[in-house]
Amino acid sequence: MSNPILFWFRQDLRLKDHPGLQAAAASGRPVIPLYILDDTSPRHWRMGGASRWWLQQSLAALGSALQRSYGLTLVLRRGSPTDILPALASETGADTVMCTRQYEPWAADLEQQLHRALATTGVELKRYPGNLLFEPGTVLTQGETPFKVFTPFWKSCLARPEPRLPLPPPERLVPASPVPDSESLEDWQLYTAQPDWAAGWSERWHPGAQGAGAALARFLGEAAEDYSDGRDIPSRMSTSRLSPHLHFGEISPRAVWHASRQAARDRPALGDQIDKFLSELGWREFSYHLLHFFPTLPEKPFRETFGAFPWRQDDAQLRAWQQGQTGYPLVDAGMRELWQTGYMHNRVRMVTASFLTKHLMLHWREGEDWFWDTLVDADLANNAASWQWVAGSGADAAPYFRIFNPVTQGQKVDAGGDYIRRWVPELAELPDKYLHRPFDAPESVLKTAGVVLGDTYPEPLVPHAEARQRALDAYRSLTG
Repeated sequence: MSNPILFWFRQDLRLKDHPGLQAAAASGRPVIPLYILDDTSPRHWRMGGASRWWLQQSLAALGSALQRSYGLTLVLRRGSPTDILPALASETGADTVMCTRQYEPWAADLEQQLHRALATTGVELKRYPGNLLFEPGTVLTQGETPFKVFTPFWKSCLARPEPRLPLPPPERLVPASPVPDSESLEDWQLYTAQPDWAAGWSERWHPGAQGAGAALARFLGEAAEDYSDGRDIPSRMSTSRLSPHLHFGEISPRAVWHASRQAARDRPALGDQIDKFLSELGWREFSYHLLHFFPTLPEKPFRETFGAFPWRQDDAQLRAWQQGQTGYPLVDAGMRELWQTGYMHNRVRMVTASFLTKHLMLHWREGEDWFWDTLVDADLANNAASWQWVAGSGADAAPYFRIFNPVTQGQKVDAGGDYIRRWVPELAELPDKYLHRPFDAPESVLKTAGVVLGDTYPEPLVPHAEARQRALDAYRSLTG
């Protein structure tokens, strides 16, 4: 029997539209599927708690699919790939390691280290694309430089030939014998009991490739018709909820692209809605291209002038923001949804991020770190690019004078109060008129609703007008 291939799964936990896995199948050689839990190489950016919850469910789903479809056992190892892969290649006689490319700076460094380390023992590392529509370096300005503004970037993407059609799953993968020992997914204890992200998630999430396909089908079959407007209403299921599935590679962006385009062809009235949806997929692409060309994006301001921004440090206010105790109901609803479910609606993410960086003037890195730990879809490229966008320090950033008013935003996106009443139940009995600004309610209204400001619900951390002016002054100081 020929030497086996070690197929190293990373953020590509699927069988469909998987170029690397297809290449392994085409070789006709035995395949050893492997996942390595690497908490060393990412350093500060090791997976957070909510992502680890998702990973456990996703690996279980992938292991079942490999066994069911091909009789393969997913081998689990924990440690540094630079130690595990050479040792496992020696143990099994494998002379090839195949994997899907990753784009985080630490991951790119790791791939180079592995290439050199494996080559010294006669083992070849082969990387394949698969998690983006367009590889970094293939979409550049006319001057052959990376785009720094989204709109021309996306126009350039749309002017290119369409992404290729997604591949079917391999028809056959040959099991290796013997199968190396595997660690136990349960023994890894990837997440703690609190917060219990699994509570009530049968309504919300189904990690794994099958769940990803179901989420896409639900969106295209139901929610897409109202996407442009509905995507801003946090109480509705008008978004795709594909972000964690895309991050873990349970579905490819090409599969999403072509299914969406087919839906628009089948139902022409969906055309504008699908274009808007795919532009959000484009923002994901833009974020990854930025991260590739500007690897300090998660840690340093994209715009160097922001290195002098007078960020404040206030641990008490940071904790109040994290716990949803700011005194602004929309902000608090979002932060509590995040803590209890590992997710926050995108529009509310922008409002809560603006509140942290502009109302409280706390560093965007504080928010980036919190989201990294508490989001199931925590994604280094998206997280960094989006936080810098809101803070004003990033590529194509929001203008510094765009400071979300959390009261008017709440009135706009949650007019009926369904979202706030769900996540901030102590305000549920307030009439709509005061639900978004309980601090303006007469004492009699508060008493009737059972609300005691400063006791059952906090006073605002900062008055909006005062905070806005403070932020404007600070931003203007950067330009003199």
